[in-house]
Amino acid sequence: MHPPPMHPLRIGLKVSQNATIDELEAVWRIADDAGFDHCWIMDHFASLRDDHRSDIFEAWTLLAGMAARTTRTRIGCAVTGNTYRHPAVLAKAAVTVDHLSRGRLEFGIGAGWAENEHTMLGLPFGTVGDRATRLEEAVPIIRSLWTEPSTSFAGRHYQLVDAIAEPKPVQRPYPPIWIGGTGRRRTLRLVAEQGDVWNAPGNPVEEVAELSAVLDRHCADVGRDPAEIRRSVQIHVARDGDRMEELITGYLGVGVTEIILTMSDSPVARCEQLAERLPALRALDARSA
Repeated sequence: MHPPPMHPLRIGLKVSQNATIDELEAVWRIADDAGFDHCWIMDHFASLRDDHRSDIFEAWTLLAGMAARTTRTRIGCAVTGNTYRHPAVLAKAAVTVDHLSRGRLEFGIGAGWAENEHTMLGLPFGTVGDRATRLEEAVPIIRSLWTEPSTSFAGRHYQLVDAIAEPKPVQRPYPPIWIGGTGRRRTLRLVAEQGDVWNAPGNPVEEVAELSAVLDRHCADVGRDPAEIRRSVQIHVARDGDRMEELITGYLGVGVTEIILTMSDSPVARCEQLAERLPALRALDARSA
């Protein structure tokens, strides 16, 4: 049995950019008004629907819009595809959103996986190992740009020479870094070394528990207290909405405290329904009683 979670239960909403701008703005208002802890988008350049030509909006410009149209809920991208942007460009975009939101950014990043998007844009895709190496280089570059007067880096994929990045984030030392993925050897090691939150994309409770134990072992190897790292998971509302309470209870039991409720169809109606259920979902955390 995993030890009881050290962090409070937080619940957020996530909607894909296949929604219209009006729908997205409505979801952001619901998240802000209903008291959801965070609100999320995803990062893709082609639709994940069967018709890849369906409309989809760019993530970081949407995050700027979220920052301007909300006042309380924290905002983020679960998760940014590292391979789409140079880490210095991504670091600058993130700082801009952190300032626009007055320090409400949650910074999500992962290695990237959609080969068709890389092919159509002429971006290097490479192997799983190549993308893991890029992510291992990118995260410390971004952290350095957020905290140091200048950054130099000589890596396999990225090279920076006395790079400056001003201003620094509102949040100090920087916005919480969410690293998404389930790679036992490299991704979870990177979470132990560099991450504040580990994000699992909807894995079963038993698998999340096993992966969390792997993360704990990596923390021991690098000399980090595993309790410092929050554990998060995405629940797909269309698929698992009827058993949401059961799932959240199970995830809490294995140390997960960050829940992201994801949806792609009828997002406004679903978000309104979830807002009504939010007090009951929060009550699943016995520590709140």
